Parts: sequence; C-alpha cells; structure tokens
Amino acid sequence: MTSIIAIVFFGLLVLGMPIAFVLGVTGLVAILKLGTPGLLELIPIKVYNGIDIFPLMAMPLFILAGDIMNRTGITNQLVSLAQRLVGHMRGGLAHANIVAEIFFSGITGSAVADASALGTLLIPAMQREGFPKGFSAALVAAAATLGPIIPPSTVMVIYGSIMGVSIAGLFAAGLIPGILMAGALMACSYFMAVKGNYPKGDRRATLREIFRSFKQAILALIMPAVILGGILIGIFTPTEAAAVSVFCALVIGFLIYRNLKLKDLWESLKEMTLVTAVVFIILSTAAIFGWLIASEQLPQKVASLILDLTNNKYMVLLIINILLLIVGCFMDQTAALIILAPVLAPLAYKVGVHPLHFAMIMILNLVIGLITPPLGACLFAVCSIGRMPLETVIRPVLPLTLALIAILMLITYIPAITMIVPKLLGFI
Repeated sequence: MTSIIAIVFFGLLVLGMPIAFVLGVTGLVAILKLGTPGLLELIPIKVYNGIDIFPLMAMPLFILAGDIMNRTGITNQLVSLAQRLVGHMRGGLAHANIVAEIFFSGITGSAVADASALGTLLIPAMQREGFPKGFSAALVAAAATLGPIIPPSTVMVIYGSIMGVSIAGLFAAGLIPGILMAGALMACSYFMAVKGNYPKGDRRATLREIFRSFKQAILALIMPAVILGGILIGIFTPTEAAAVSVFCALVIGFLIYRNLKLKDLWESLKEMTLVTAVVFIILSTAAIFGWLIASEQLPQKVASLILDLTNNKYMVLLIINILLLIVGCFMDQTAALIILAPVLAPLAYKVGVHPLHFAMIMILNLVIGLITPPLGACLFAVCSIGRMPLETVIRPVLPLTLALIAILMLITYIPAITMIVPKLLGFI
C-alpha cells in the first residue's frame, strides 16, 4: 500500500495537480484500494475534522489585520523610520529594508504578503538609488522570510493547531531566531554592499529626525507589541489576540489615519477569504492523507529507516534539515508542513528534541524554501513586482540564502537560542 500511495502522490504532483487535490485523491485511491466496507464514510468526517480546530480561527484574523494595516499606508512610515535608523550605513536602503521587515513582521506574519508590500515600495526605490536590479529584488525576498518567524505568524498558528504545540510558546520561540536572521541578512548585505560599492545615505539622521519618524510610526510599533505582549503574559489567547489585532487595525484605519475606506475593507476581506480558503482546503484534504499515513504507520517506518542509519541526535537533525531544504524547493510551505510534520516530529522527539525546538527547525527550513528555486514563492512575487526574469535574482539571493542556512544550523544545534524565551515565560 505504501508504494501505491507514493506512486499516486508523486505522479499527480508531476502532472501539475494542485497539492490540495493531490492529497485528497491519493487518500481516496488508497481507501478504494483497501476495499474495507464503510471506509468511504470516513472522507467527509476527516475533511470536516481537518479544519474543525479552534486555534485556526486566528489565522484568517491575522491575515485580515495585516492587510488592513498595509492599506492604511503604514508601510511607508515603517520604511522611513528604518531608513532614519540605519540608512547612513554602506548599502543603507538595503539595511532599512531588513529593519522595516522586522517591524512589518509583527503585523502580517506572512512572507509573501511582506514581499509584495515592501517590494512595491522598496524595489523601485533601491533601483533609483543605484542598487543592482537583481540584488534589490533578492534582498526584499530574503528579508520577507522574517515574516513567518517573528511573531505573530500564520505558519506557527497552523503548526501549533495540527501538532498540538502551544502557539504562544511558538511565538515566544521565534523571537531570538528572527533577530538572528535579521542580523545575518544585514551582515551579508553589508559585505555585498562594500564589495559592490553600493550607495549609502548622505549623513546620519539626527535624534530629532529619528524621533519624528518614530512618532509617525508609533501606532504600527505599538500594535504588535501589545498583541504579542498580551499573548505571552497570558492576557488573551492567540485567537483572541488575532481578533484584537483586527479591531486595532480598523480603529487605526477608520478613526486615527482616516484613510481606510469601506472599499478597502471589502478588498481586505476578499484577500483574507482567498488565502484562508486555499489553506483550509489543503488542511481538510490533508486530514484524509494524514489518517492514511498513520494507518500505514509511515512515521514509524521513516523513523526506523533513519534510526537504522544512525541514532545520533545531531546526525538525525542534519538528515531532517537536508530533507526539508530539498522539499522546500519543490513544495508549498503550508502543504509541506501539514504532510511532513506528523511524520518527522515523532522521529525528532524520539532522539530527544523538544517539540518547540523541532517546530522552529521545521518552520525555518520551509521558510528558506520561499527563496529557493524552482518554487520560491517570494522570488516569484518580487520578480513580478520588479518585472524581471527569475534568473536575474538567483545569483544575488544565493549568499543571502546561505546566511539564513547558517542561522538554521545554529538554531538546530544550539537549542537554547530557541528555548530561552519560552523557558523564561513559563511555556516549558
């Protein structure tokens, strides 16, 4: 049966069928092959149960809040503040891009959304300043990978929901890795800027200028701090926090900035519905597939196969990292997460990896996949915005990708980087 599952699954993927239908059809074929009476009745039950998970309600709400905040024009203010802080350095606008992404990640939690929002503004701006076209797009794409790591994060909501891991704990675990990723990208950008003699700002901003920019962006900075702080200290759950974030976004857009129109709200609701529907369809069909791989004891077989090669914790993690980096090149991160987390997590737990630690390893691996071809969703987003072929971006994105992989290795083999904040906040 396992061979039939593999043939149908990979055959449909090669034929180009959307991953949601690949999962459902593979499950259906396997159930029909089993021929056990009454098994077909499982399909609607599993489809419903796949999305009947209360914490998943946070995902569409975070998406809605991020889209509303983006429509208020908050992006410009965050970029302005970031440029005041780091624009005087060599390659200043590149560093401003990364710092702006740190701020922006606390609002959207989605890499592709961040790449689209910041790319529209920064790719043309960097080109006007004299940065190479490919580097401008590559940096925006690489910086956008901070979105799913720095909380709140829709990917963490999905992982926590399907794997029964504390979403608040995941948010806490992402703080230090996100900062390290940003630091690695800035260091790499500085090296590339010096080597390529990329432009920098004329002068260092004065404290008055920094304060003025901070004042203009204060609402965008306070909102994620309040929401994340409320989650981490236990004032509200991640789902309640998502609802609060939507309320805050509406207040800021309609009452404070007064530049949000009902038409904008309608467009935000349509975007939220579209993104949520895609993810929920994958989740529902993945529930059938998940039941199937569990009944075939695939997690145990994978664990046994790898443990036959080595039972060394560090070698097992290296094998998992290599596998996930390869998978990330060819599969959407949400689908890969849903399919592989139930398979690989038990193996990691067996060799002594904490659930929060493994979650961050897996999420970071798949996030890196957003900037690795041939799939590379963030790469295609910035290429579309910059109106350039993918080949233009591949070479400059390579050193940025290697910098992120270096941070992945640090996080993998130094668990304290991930675990210290959750431990301090009582999630461990």
